[in-house]
Amino acid sequence: MTTVTLRPMTPAEFDEWQTALAEDYAAEQVASGRWPWEGAVRRARDESAQLLPQGPDTERMLVRLAVGADGEPVGRSWVALEPPHCLPGIAFLYDIEVLEPRRGQGLGRALLTATEDAARQAGATALELNVFGRNAAAVALYDSAGYAVVTQQMRKAL
Repeated sequence: MTTVTLRPMTPAEFDEWQTALAEDYAAEQVASGRWPWEGAVRRARDESAQLLPQGPDTERMLVRLAVGADGEPVGRSWVALEPPHCLPGIAFLYDIEVLEPRRGQGLGRALLTATEDAARQAGATALELNVFGRNAAAVALYDSAGYAVVTQQMRKAL
């Protein structure tokens, strides 16, 4: 089985991730019809800044870079250990991503497993996440990893 190691991000890695995260999150929000394109990237950056006021060193946040056996970065993850919308002990996975050039190598499951282990070691008893419905690969990964739907938001065009 493929394994990855998680480590804290450097300030430069954090800045690079924040740019990519804001662009990706904004695009997903726009595609889902929740946000207009104008101002979406700024809005995404502002949301992250509110959640991570001390950047990668924000207390009770696990902001991690995933490294493969070759020592090269393969992905990233971000877990809040005490999110305001969850019960005590339930952590929230805000972001998990295998870097584009490393996709299709079985690293998604390894990154998810490493992220779950890190949350468990930090005291979490459960891990929640949201996934955009059009991300079929992620939905399949989470389903096969034992995640269950606890709420579901649906929409119909009229």
